[in-house]
Amino acid sequence: MAGDGAGDQAGDRAKCASRLDFRHAYVRRWPGEMTVDEALWIVVPAAQALWVAYIAIYILLERRSPAGTLAWIFLLAFLPLIGLIIYFFLGPRRFQRRQRKFFAARARVRARNEEEAARATLREARALPLVQLAETAAGVPARPRAGDLDLYLDGATAYAAMEEAIAAATHHVHLAFYIWDPDHSGTRFRDALVERARAGVEVRVLLDGLGAKATGRFWRPLLDAGGRVERFNPLRISSFRPRLVNFRSHRKIVVIDGAIGFTGGMNVADCHTSERSGDEAWRDTMARVRGPAVRGLQMVFLADWDFAAEERVGGAAYFRASAPSDEPSTVQIVASGPDENFDAIHKLYVGAIAAARERVCLTTPYFVPDEALLQALQIASFRGADVRVLVPKTGDIPLVAAAARSYYPELLQTGVRIFEYGPPVLHAKTLVVDEVLAVVGTANADPRSFRLNFEVVLAAWDARPCRALRSAFEADLARAEEVTLETVAGYGLGRRIVSAGARLFSPVL
Repeated sequence: MAGDGAGDQAGDRAKCASRLDFRHAYVRRWPGEMTVDEALWIVVPAAQALWVAYIAIYILLERRSPAGTLAWIFLLAFLPLIGLIIYFFLGPRRFQRRQRKFFAARARVRARNEEEAARATLREARALPLVQLAETAAGVPARPRAGDLDLYLDGATAYAAMEEAIAAATHHVHLAFYIWDPDHSGTRFRDALVERARAGVEVRVLLDGLGAKATGRFWRPLLDAGGRVERFNPLRISSFRPRLVNFRSHRKIVVIDGAIGFTGGMNVADCHTSERSGDEAWRDTMARVRGPAVRGLQMVFLADWDFAAEERVGGAAYFRASAPSDEPSTVQIVASGPDENFDAIHKLYVGAIAAARERVCLTTPYFVPDEALLQALQIASFRGADVRVLVPKTGDIPLVAAAARSYYPELLQTGVRIFEYGPPVLHAKTLVVDEVLAVVGTANADPRSFRLNFEVVLAAWDARPCRALRSAFEADLARAEEVTLETVAGYGLGRRIVSAGARLFSPVL
């Protein structure tokens, strides 16, 4: 027993010595006697913990979607250097002072040009709640018997129609484009504008500050003729703000004398016309509208122009809409952007798709659905509607195309049909819901279009445009391959890993 007691005392002394050695290493030697390696074992984890806590709080206060919040927190926490570079250019969503400036510009345009619009009366009564949804979110009423609508499914015919309208202008020509290349097509359009400016017509061109390649020297002939060219959110070195990479004007608008308007997916570039690109010309859709509906496009352009050029334009001369034909469509111009928090186009898409009874035909070059759009497509399919989504087989942004494929299985399993188009590149952005709603515009089915870019769409609430746009959709299916669950199961491991990885970036694509 005595021996056992002596052993216990020896063990206790050993444990005590061990604790003293630990304290000597990490307490008594701190800070003067601690080695660099020992210090790093304490400082680095502490700094990492503080960094993660700071990033988590900062991102949470930006009030993003839960998926987007988690994606940014994980990216910045575990890949801080790469994450900071990506966040520097793509992350922040606040519009701050520019948002207030845009609010003021839009309010001025509405105050100068507002009119009382008649309440829409539609053949399909069930469309009225959707019309009200878009009107409440976007603040723009649907105009009954408001416009004659024509569709252009290729650049050659669309460009010819726009050039014809420009040549006939007598008072003003307003154009807004995301991309304007200084190529053959871009030069043709510029020269047509120069001719009108020399004839005394007011010419205003609004270009996105990042997307348009045509720069000052290219525009000198138009400026010398008296035309105006302005940039939306230009990226100047002297006042560079990386977050403004997000807030692009992706709108395409042409307004002639307040009587004719165009919008859709086409920019001004040779890639859109077979006359320059042959069989490789992009497949795109543009819409022309005449009548009172042009007022909506004019209002959107004038607000953007007020914001970018700080020129107050308005009055009766800019809203001289011609009378529509005997069978005009009820048309609603719906615009959205980071200057407001209602995401009007996104709500229109989700609400209309979820309410579909017979069919949904969605064409989009960039398909990265958020949870709401994904659920709407599945709900429509569950309710018995024929839901078909047309996307490019090979998009011009590989990361987006890879992310899109990650959504295929859950859509296919619920009966949604997916088709991949091309070549050539598919760039059209359209939606048909039953014979109730036809949409042509600039918005893609992805978070960037729905929440970060300035977009505009033309929504027609009649059977005739729905049938025309549906016919175009079915013609496109002839150049597309249907994706099935068997197709997806045949994807190689590498392709599936890339798609799954790309999906992690979906909230920021």
